[in-house]
Amino acid sequence: MSDNKGTFLAFILGGIIGVAVGVLYAPKSGKETRKSIRRLSEDIVDNVNDLGEDIAKAGKRIYEEGREKVLSGRDKVSEAFDVGKKAFEKYTKS
Repeated sequence: MSDNKGTFLAFILGGIIGVAVGVLYAPKSGKETRKSIRRLSEDIVDNVNDLGEDIAKAGKRIYEEGREKVLSGRDKVSEAFDVGKKAFEKYTKS
């Protein structure tokens, strides 16, 4: 997961640097440049919101999968404990 985080941060940083260089060297008027920056910032906000939703969905899925595994393991341990308890009781009665 940390590789994905690093890749995402590198992607965002690269985008910001690219925008800065583009703004500095673009032959546009100030009004056009501000409009482009505003549009770009709205796109970034939308992308970050979408990413947040995707992360939340993935987290929920991972939580549910982990929960199922824990509950399944708990049931198996409980069954094994019951079998061992019955075997112990049978042994002590003999």
